[in-house]
Amino acid sequence: MKKRIKIWFHTGSASDIREFSLSRPLISALVILSLMVTAGLTYTGYDYYRLKKASFENALLSEKIKSHKNEISVQRSQLQTLAGEINQLKDNVATLSSFEEKVRIIADIKKNSDSIGFFGIGGISRDDIDPDIPLSQRHNSLIREMHQQTSQINVATQKQKSDFEELLKYLNKKRNLLASTPSIRPVKGWVTSKFGYRSSPFTGRKEFHSGLDIANRKGKKIIATANGLISYAGEKMLIGKMVKIDHGHGTVTKFGHLDKILVKKGASIKRGDVIGLMGNTGRSTGPHVHYEVRINGTPVNPEKYILN
Repeated sequence: MKKRIKIWFHTGSASDIREFSLSRPLISALVILSLMVTAGLTYTGYDYYRLKKASFENALLSEKIKSHKNEISVQRSQLQTLAGEINQLKDNVATLSSFEEKVRIIADIKKNSDSIGFFGIGGISRDDIDPDIPLSQRHNSLIREMHQQTSQINVATQKQKSDFEELLKYLNKKRNLLASTPSIRPVKGWVTSKFGYRSSPFTGRKEFHSGLDIANRKGKKIIATANGLISYAGEKMLIGKMVKIDHGHGTVTKFGHLDKILVKKGASIKRGDVIGLMGNTGRSTGPHVHYEVRINGTPVNPEKYILN
């Protein structure tokens, strides 16, 4: 005989109490069903939690990937900009080399025999620095190319520096040579006797005149015609009071018949400096300056060294 369980419940009024009974197997089934439902709900809830957590983590990962892609894109853009600047730097080095060559041609200065000249540097491909190319394309090749370019430009700039230093040394040498080369009149006036053979104003005989006589009033300022050192400042019998300037490179100038000497032996002189006053000392027919230019001891025509 099956056991039953009686259950009473109140319907609302004091006299209205009802009774019903359930069998034990039914109750057991209901408990088992309840436990199964609870377990199912628990598993479903846990599975939902895991799915939500995975979805959240996926969203975070997607944001990180997007952020990294943006960062890589910015770096790529920066690399492309730097590659363009490397190309511009290469062009600047080539321009400097071309400028150096022009200066050498104008100044007639040749490179040393061991100088190989500016070598060509191939630029980075415009396809590699195109900002519209996909991120995955040519990235590694661009970096390798940039390393090669910077290495080549470094070698080229070092050589260009050496070439410019050599050029500057030659230009300074030429500048010093030009500054030490007579090129202006020692004084304004009238040429009374030219360079070459002439009849002596004292004997009437034919003689060689080794300089240029320029006449003017006594006391007129006489100036140096180029940079140099005073090698003599004194008086000699025939030429009177005289100043001699050594300009280096085998070039010497002389100024004779001065009334007054305004420099001393050993003094450094620049072109245009006053060295004395025009006079009539020594064997002379009137106030003038006897101006000589000698190259390696040989007198040359001073008029070839007057450019003004």
